[in-house]
Amino acid sequence: MEQNILTDYIEINDWLEENSCQKVLLVCDDSIKYMESFNHHLKKAENTGVKIISFTDFQPNPQYEHVVNGVGLFRRERCDSIIAVGGGSAMDVAKCIKAYANMRGSGDDGEYLKQEITPNDIPFLAMPTTAGTGSEATRYAVIYFEGKKQSVTSESFIPQTVLMNPDSLKTLPMYQRKSTMMDALCHAIESFWSVNSTEESRKYSRDAIKNILAHMDGYLHNTEKGNAGMLMAAHMAGKAINISQTTAGHAMCYKITSMFGCAHGHAAILCDRILYPWMIENIEKCIDPRGHEYLTRTLDEIGQAMGCVNAEEGAKKLQQIFLSLGLEVPEMSDEQFCELTVFVNPERLKNHPIVLNDIAIKELYHRILR
Repeated sequence: MEQNILTDYIEINDWLEENSCQKVLLVCDDSIKYMESFNHHLKKAENTGVKIISFTDFQPNPQYEHVVNGVGLFRRERCDSIIAVGGGSAMDVAKCIKAYANMRGSGDDGEYLKQEITPNDIPFLAMPTTAGTGSEATRYAVIYFEGKKQSVTSESFIPQTVLMNPDSLKTLPMYQRKSTMMDALCHAIESFWSVNSTEESRKYSRDAIKNILAHMDGYLHNTEKGNAGMLMAAHMAGKAINISQTTAGHAMCYKITSMFGCAHGHAAILCDRILYPWMIENIEKCIDPRGHEYLTRTLDEIGQAMGCVNAEEGAKKLQQIFLSLGLEVPEMSDEQFCELTVFVNPERLKNHPIVLNDIAIKELYHRILR
């Protein structure tokens, strides 16, 4: 699906008018209260008769119950459209509200998770306030039901319109700035080497990597150009994983996040900075049906997208980027090591181009953490 990309807040009012929106469910996290210009334009819309219904009752790693509450509010207020503002959690909640809005029942006991998602034409605009998840470009959403992660997938999740304004990143704290940038970089790298990659996804990956590195300095210094460039780079990385999905780095990083309290992108780069050189060392164990020569070229192309001659230099540069950000390497106990090695999501390992058995996973975690 071709998305309509907006860059100016004033275009929100045009979008509302074009879609005949009268009651909008605004799914937003705390970042919205710092966005004066955006809120000014929402107020202008309200002055023309558009009613804005805010939904903020969710948290990071959103629960299914949060989505059910959002669906209930959407129905009670008879909303006709959705705007999502925030990071990945806000996007995931908004996607699921849109998908479940026309389903049967009230959602009790996981009722919506058991039904097939039927696409609907509810106007949906997404505005990311972090440059990392790329969720505004993907068909995936993650919510939790009874403590278990639920990966929900539908093409109808992809917003028809995306607003990417660099002002939305101005108040992003430095740690979140660094970790979300690393999430985008890991998306691009993992998509590039995924067994599901295509010519189209590799182009998105290559462009994302180049743009992340080109705008990294400006983004870390909170310049308008740097923020705008990083938003678009993260969006391209999202388009890449929408085709190819992520691989072992993401499979191995989720438990690190919950166990050590570090951000998702921080955990992802902890893994990928080790996986890249490990893959070069173990290229003969390639399981990509395109063969180990293809994978060798791909790993070289990743290095070249990073401005290096080959994969070996690219792997060194990835480590240098990680070290330059000053992100901590957590120290694990023997008990934590055992817990990590049994947690890895086998589905995502299927996308990885080199076979990963129990011995390899244990070896990698010893390299990833202290």
